[in-house]
Amino acid sequence: MSQRSGQEDPERYLFVDRAVVYNPAAQADWTAKRLVWIPSERHGFEAASVREERGDEVVVELAENGKKAVVNKDDIQKMNPPKFSKVEDMAELTCLNEASVLHNLKDRYYSGLIYTYSGLFCVVINPYKNLPIYSDNIIEMYRGKKRHEMPPHIYAISESAYRCMLQDREDQSILCTGESGAGKTENTKKVIQYLAHVASSHKGRKDHNIPPESPKPVKLQAQNAVSGALFYGELERQLLQANPILESFGNAKTVKNDNSSRFGKFIRINFDVTGYIVGANIETYLLEKSRAIRQAKDERTFHVFYQLLAGAGEHLKSDLLLEGFNNYRFLSNGNIPIPGQQDKDNFQETMEAMHIMSFAHEEILAMLKVVSSVLQFGNIIFKKERNTDQASMPDNTAAQKLCHLLGMNVMEFTRAILSPRIKVGRDYVQKAQTKEQADFAVEALAKATYERLFRWLVHRINKALDRTKRQGASFIGILDIAGFEIFQLNSFEQLCINYTNEKLQQLFNHTMFILEQEEYQREGIEWSFIDFGLDLQPCIDLIERPANPPGVLALLDEECWFPKATDKTFVEKLIQEQGTHTKFQKPRQLKDKADFCIIHYAGKVDYKADEWLMKNMDPLNDNVATLLHQSTDKFVAELWKDEIQTIQRASFYDNVTSLDEPAVDRIVGLDQVAGMNETAFGATYKTKKGMFRTVGQLYKESLTKLMATLRNTNPNFVRCIIPNHEKRAGKLEPHLVLDQLRCNGVLEGIRICRQGFPNRIVFQEFRQRYEILTPNAIPKGFMDGKQACERMIQALELDPNLFRIGQSKIFFRTGVLAHLEEERDLKITDIIIYFQSVCRGYLARKAFAKKQQQLSALKVLQRNCAAYLKLRHWQWWRLFTKVKPLLQVTRQEEEMQAKDEELVKVKERQLKVENELVEMERKHQQLLEEKNILAEQLHAETELFAEAEEMRVRLLSRKQELEEILHDLESRVEEEEERNQGLTNEKKKMQSHIQDLEEQLDEEEAARQKLQLDKVTAESKIKKMEEDILLLEDQNSKFLKEKKLLEDRIAEMSSQLTEEEEKAKNLGKVKNKQEMMMVDLEERLKKEEKTRQELEKAKRKLDAETTDLQDQIAELQAQIEELKIQLTKKEEELQAALARSDEETVQKNNALKQVRELQAHLAELQEDLESEKMCRTKAEKLKRDLSEELEALKTELEDTLDTTAAQQELRSKREQEVAELKKAIDEETKNHEAQIQDMRQRHATALEELSEQLEQAKRFKANLEKNKQSLETDNKEMACEVKTLQQAKTESEYKRKKLEAQLQEFTARATEVERAKGELTERSHKLQTELDNVSALLEESEKKGVKLAKEVDKLNSKLQDLEELRQEETRQKLNLSGQIRQLEVDKNTLLEQQEEDEEARRNLEKQLQTVHAQLFETKKKLEEDVGAMEGLEDVKRKLLKDVELTSQRLEEKTMAMDKMEKTKNRLQQELDDLMVDLDHQRQIVSNLEKKQKKFDQLLAEEKTISARFAEERDRAEAEAREKETKALSMARALEEALEAKEELERFNKQLRAEMEDLMSSKDDVGKNVHELEKSKRTLEQQVEEMRTQLEELEDELQATEDAKLRLEVNMQAMKAQFDRDLQARDEQGEEKKRALVKQVREMEAELEDERKQRTLSVAAKKKLEMDLNELEGQIEAANKGREEAIKQLRKLQAQMKDYQRELEEARASRDEIFTQSKENEKKLKGLEAEILQLQEDHAASERARRHAEQERDELADEISNSASGKSSLLEEKRRLEARISQLEEELEEEQGNMELLNDRFRKTNMQVDSLNAELAGERSTAQKSENARQQMERQNKDLKAKLAELEGTIKSKFKASITALEAKILQLEEQLEQEAKERAAANKIVRRTEKKLKEVMMQVEDERRHADQYKEQMEKANSRMKQLKRQLEEAEEEATRANASRRKLQRELDDATEASEGLTREVNSLKNRLRRGGPVSSFSSSRSGRRNLNLDGASVDMSDDDADSRSGDFNETQTSNAE
Repeated sequence: MSQRSGQEDPERYLFVDRAVVYNPAAQADWTAKRLVWIPSERHGFEAASVREERGDEVVVELAENGKKAVVNKDDIQKMNPPKFSKVEDMAELTCLNEASVLHNLKDRYYSGLIYTYSGLFCVVINPYKNLPIYSDNIIEMYRGKKRHEMPPHIYAISESAYRCMLQDREDQSILCTGESGAGKTENTKKVIQYLAHVASSHKGRKDHNIPPESPKPVKLQAQNAVSGALFYGELERQLLQANPILESFGNAKTVKNDNSSRFGKFIRINFDVTGYIVGANIETYLLEKSRAIRQAKDERTFHVFYQLLAGAGEHLKSDLLLEGFNNYRFLSNGNIPIPGQQDKDNFQETMEAMHIMSFAHEEILAMLKVVSSVLQFGNIIFKKERNTDQASMPDNTAAQKLCHLLGMNVMEFTRAILSPRIKVGRDYVQKAQTKEQADFAVEALAKATYERLFRWLVHRINKALDRTKRQGASFIGILDIAGFEIFQLNSFEQLCINYTNEKLQQLFNHTMFILEQEEYQREGIEWSFIDFGLDLQPCIDLIERPANPPGVLALLDEECWFPKATDKTFVEKLIQEQGTHTKFQKPRQLKDKADFCIIHYAGKVDYKADEWLMKNMDPLNDNVATLLHQSTDKFVAELWKDEIQTIQRASFYDNVTSLDEPAVDRIVGLDQVAGMNETAFGATYKTKKGMFRTVGQLYKESLTKLMATLRNTNPNFVRCIIPNHEKRAGKLEPHLVLDQLRCNGVLEGIRICRQGFPNRIVFQEFRQRYEILTPNAIPKGFMDGKQACERMIQALELDPNLFRIGQSKIFFRTGVLAHLEEERDLKITDIIIYFQSVCRGYLARKAFAKKQQQLSALKVLQRNCAAYLKLRHWQWWRLFTKVKPLLQVTRQEEEMQAKDEELVKVKERQLKVENELVEMERKHQQLLEEKNILAEQLHAETELFAEAEEMRVRLLSRKQELEEILHDLESRVEEEEERNQGLTNEKKKMQSHIQDLEEQLDEEEAARQKLQLDKVTAESKIKKMEEDILLLEDQNSKFLKEKKLLEDRIAEMSSQLTEEEEKAKNLGKVKNKQEMMMVDLEERLKKEEKTRQELEKAKRKLDAETTDLQDQIAELQAQIEELKIQLTKKEEELQAALARSDEETVQKNNALKQVRELQAHLAELQEDLESEKMCRTKAEKLKRDLSEELEALKTELEDTLDTTAAQQELRSKREQEVAELKKAIDEETKNHEAQIQDMRQRHATALEELSEQLEQAKRFKANLEKNKQSLETDNKEMACEVKTLQQAKTESEYKRKKLEAQLQEFTARATEVERAKGELTERSHKLQTELDNVSALLEESEKKGVKLAKEVDKLNSKLQDLEELRQEETRQKLNLSGQIRQLEVDKNTLLEQQEEDEEARRNLEKQLQTVHAQLFETKKKLEEDVGAMEGLEDVKRKLLKDVELTSQRLEEKTMAMDKMEKTKNRLQQELDDLMVDLDHQRQIVSNLEKKQKKFDQLLAEEKTISARFAEERDRAEAEAREKETKALSMARALEEALEAKEELERFNKQLRAEMEDLMSSKDDVGKNVHELEKSKRTLEQQVEEMRTQLEELEDELQATEDAKLRLEVNMQAMKAQFDRDLQARDEQGEEKKRALVKQVREMEAELEDERKQRTLSVAAKKKLEMDLNELEGQIEAANKGREEAIKQLRKLQAQMKDYQRELEEARASRDEIFTQSKENEKKLKGLEAEILQLQEDHAASERARRHAEQERDELADEISNSASGKSSLLEEKRRLEARISQLEEELEEEQGNMELLNDRFRKTNMQVDSLNAELAGERSTAQKSENARQQMERQNKDLKAKLAELEGTIKSKFKASITALEAKILQLEEQLEQEAKERAAANKIVRRTEKKLKEVMMQVEDERRHADQYKEQMEKANSRMKQLKRQLEEAEEEATRANASRRKLQRELDDATEASEGLTREVNSLKNRLRRGGPVSSFSSSRSGRRNLNLDGASVDMSDDDADSRSGDFNETQTSNAE
């Protein structure tokens, strides 16, 4: 991509095409349609035209598909006129709204314009590809320009900041914010690049400015001396190289971004007074150090870990104890490579950057050790001991490695981790740690070490970039920080980020309206200042306020003080303190996951306060920290010492340690953190000046410092936006961009703009554009712009609140300019209509006058004809007509005289004609020459005609191929139609099945309603029982209260006892501790005495050893001095030898140079000799030819004197030939023009046919899109209705569950009451067992349903995974299919839930029947008691009330059910409509597929055409080479002719001299004057002939040059076409590849299991490896081709030498000498560049030598300090000598190369001098020849002018026609490619929909099977229910026998007979209705308990509805009996 972009024009990505913007057609369309923006789920906003207004709603028509929609007025947003499309500053938009901003950004992004201004903001959208707009040329383009002079760019922001800093002496800042992956880091790099280029100090800077403290001043001077300005100065280089180091240590790969910076930074670049960079400083914020220990899936930790493991050598790996990627626990995902990057190469780049930053080798090694130690922290494994919770370390190998790297003792480290010392009061106690505490401590240490390393690295970079003596006068700060973040649940890190962004947005609002205020003051406008920064103050106060009431951070710090505080207590306190704040919201429901919500400027953000206290305190193990501080490694000790902690730092994303605190004092109780029982992490909480410092406080302080610096600067805002999460170029997701615009504050800035007057126009532009609206307002003559605008505003009658008139501009509120544009367009349309009417009237009047003239002429003609008809038969008229011609006979004499006069005139004419004949002969020769020229032109024209013929043939073949493709596509369409018919049949089957299911649903719903009625009656009865139970419960509660009081007293007494016992135990423990302390102290005293004695002994031994060692060191120093002396001697000898060798090489080279020069001189002399010999022979030949021609001419002259008549005949013949030639030329030109016209007509017809085909394809596409949108809208409506149904269903289920729970409670209570009654206990037990069996069956069915639901969920998850793989191309189409699938799944779930409801209803029926029986029995017993009758009447009244209430509820529920049925019917209708639309769409898709086949054929033809183009290009190249050779040969011939001409001129001069001698001497030779004149004439004729020959040769040369130019132009055009075809083919190939890969994936997902997928993936991997091998083979072939090209280059160089020799021979031509001199100059430049490179290499080698010498010195110092023997010194000495010898050999080689280059340089100088001398000589000769040419050219000017005119006319005609045809062909090809792509996409969608339909059919079949299973289960349950009912009836009969009296039995019998009659009637009616006749047994008169049994027996053969109705009637009879 980078190569392609390098060839592209950068201005295309910067400048807007204004011709497209100012399109009058678009303007007219905008005014005519009243276009507006309406909200859209897919595109964010869609364009639509207003059709009708209906109160608060508006009917609009979508511009894309013409579909109408009804939208609320408040949702409509105005559209800007087309004048404002792709505007560079969005603040200039007249309609400032979200839709306009999004549309403008989208248009610019799709046009390749990624930068856009929005007031003070510069909005940048990530292009996801390399653009050619960051080169040095672009930097120079923006340099010194103002912001409004150039298009938007990051360079424009940088330039304005730099210029403001220099002019105003004010510090500047550039704030880059945005999401991860939006391009913040890249834009900061570009800012630094621009400033380093513009303000680099090496340009014109003297060396004395560089201070001595700078790291490498000498090196910098040397480099500048050697290489000039090849790279920036040392400081600028270091500034640019600081970025790779920070990226490797602070950047990581995330899901969104491969190089995401996980910290914020503020880069401060200091400048001096003159504007040069003098230093820099980097401050970092918010390092995500938790990434060092764990990472999310598909993410990496910081780059440096992978770079170290991949790029370290074997020696370094052994030193750093490195292992493989998978051996480290902290690398959660192992080695994840970054595409397009190699960690090994990046490691080398970071190492080079560190060397450039002057990092020492020891520092780099120490840093890498710390990095390795962070990885080793994760490998320490703790285990829990068996009996206790204490942690242990079974394997300490990782700990040993860690301690070796960090310089600690292993035993002390393990003790500090496992049992640290903790301060309890004033004493220290060792506390055993648990496994969790130990793991936490290790992770905290790893994070802290990495954070300290990162801070040290930043401090070290700042030290390298610091220039103390070159302190800057001002600075530019670049802030690269994360933007506003809103996730589903946000933590402490997001709060800090959002807090910073609130502050930055407040700064922007404040600065923006300060600038607005300044603008209004400059223009003198009245404006009350509004500080919009105060709008954000409440939210900032909510976060940062210290007290009254305290903010979030203050409350968090306050909670950190308390040991028992938790996250929950913090949230409770926050809600208590800030619950009433306007920007604070509590969680609405208990189920909410968020703890609280804050309303930021970008929207509401939900925060979850998990581990906030831990993150704010950031605890560390103090024991390990002290060990690290006392480390033997100096670097580690420096990292952990207190001085380095004074570096400013604030970190979040995870735990943050405080920096500047001493390590002694701590707060007691903070060890009990996060619910760990006693102490967790040691006492590491450090204080600053007696105060505990938290992360929130440190971060707040750092932010206040940053904001203070930013407020003191002039800020420039850059907002980076990520267009999509797929990292695809050219794709923009509107909702994602809108969310970022809100978060970045762009929309907030637009909101502020609306408050003022954002649209400003200069007076002149306003008058020029809108004066048409006020034609008579401004008088004629001069008027000031302000006065004119005031008059225009008065005439327009605008509201004074809508505008303000300033000093140079007029200001408008939003929307005013759009209104003026509409009025202007209406006015222009009126004017144009009036103009058209005037023109038509004028034409009509003109036609009328013409008709009148014709009438008058007709009248005259009629009158003359009538007169003739009258005179025709009159005799006198006839006589007059016959006599009139005879009257001329008398005038014969006059005629004779006239004839004589005519004779005289004829003679005179004859004389004139003879004179003219002479002139004609002269002209004849000229015409002959013209004829030759015209013949050449004809030849050229015939060639052009042949080319045009070839083009026509190609186009015809192309047309035939396109027609074949069309036929193929039509056949495809027919096949797809057949498929479509099959799918429609399947769809009909599906619809019938759905109808059956719906009928079943209706039946089940009716049964459910009846059950609900029964339930209501049961509830009324149960309530009576509840009242009795409540009385018993009250008594029970009283007893329980008394019992609790007694228990409380007992508990108090026992607690007092235990407290006293604990006190006694504590006192005993204290006593024991004190005794133990005493014993320990005594033992310590004894130990210390012993150690003191041992130390004294060791001291004596060490003194003796030190004396011995000093003696040895003295001896070693003496040896080292001797060795140094020997070394110096050998170095002197080496230098002498080197000097000798240098002298010898110099002498040798001089000798070789002399030999080569002599050889070259000899060759030149030989070539000169040969050329002179050739010239001499040519001159002699010419002399002979001229003498022969002279003799021939003499004879011809004598013949011509005698034959004048023959000449006249010849003249006439020649004239005839000329006339014939002219006629032939005219005929040929006419034929040529006719053929061209035929060609044009054919081309036009072909183009029309293609355009018609394209239009048809577009219409099909538009229809498809319309259908698609209609389907999408229908699907959305269906989804909404399904959601409402689901909600209603969930509510009904919830109520049903409540009722079931209540019923269960009632049954339990009823069983407790009945236990007292002994007779019914056994029966109740039996019933309960049977109920349990039924419930078990129910549970089994429910489990099966759950299993099925899980399987469905699994299938859905698999489907979703597949859909995610295909989301890149088919996201829009999948929405429709996904919604259909959701509807079907919802339907299935509804069916399943209804079946479950049915089962639940049956259970309820059983329970209700049991309850009825029990209630019936209790009623009978209660009736026996006469005294209880009054209570029963009260109960009856209550029951009546309850019945009324339940009846009301039932009515409400029935209403809801009716509504549900209506919605269901409507959904069914909509489903049917959707299926019809689907069928229609499939038909259209099938048509499209047929057409796509034809387009596939087109593609194949284009491939063949491209191959032909390649062949033609090769032919054209070959022809060009041949013509170049011809041109060279013609040039040689011309040179020879010029030489011959010079010789002839010399010969002519000699002849003239001889003539003069002859005339003077007048000898008797026999020649007279007449003969001499003849010879003179002949010579002149010969000269003229030679001149004509010369002219012809020059004409031929020009013709060849013209042909060459034509060929070059054709070649370029062919190359361009070939490149375009190649690009198109590449794109098509990529698309085809993607389509094939997706098809393969779909087939794998549908047909094969997981194992087959694995095998296929392995096969795919092998294929990819094969492809890789093939690519490697291609690369090898390309390398071979490259080698062959190099060989050809060498051959060409040899040929070039030959051409140079030929050029030396042809010295006469001035042009070729110029070309040779230019080539020599190029060579000179190349040699100079090579010399410079060699000098750089030489300087580098010198640096390497110096480095080696430094190493040698360092090694010598180490030898002197070491205590090793002589052998090691001698070995090191040998090694050094070998290295010195190697360096000396390299020096010798480089010196030899330098000498060779110097020789070449001298030779080239000599050649240039000789060429200059030759040039001077040749110029003199060229001037002479030019003088002669000018004389010749004067004669030929007329002819050349005519030729040029003819050639120009013909070329212009042909070029215009050819270019037009080529352009049309290219357009058609592009359109064809687009259509092919669209059709391919449509085919893919059709295939996917077919597959999804098949899946749906499979699901429907599965559901049918499940439905059958459920039916079987239902039948079994019904049979079981019948058995239970029979048992219940028997129980009821027995109860009635035992307890009923005769009177009650008679009443029951009467009621039973009535009920049985009613039931028999209903049964008969149901039988008649259902046509299922069966015998119904009559009820017995004596046994009323049998009723239910007989009913069930009768209803076995009936439907469920009949059974339900009978049970309901039976319950009614029971209630009547009870009454």
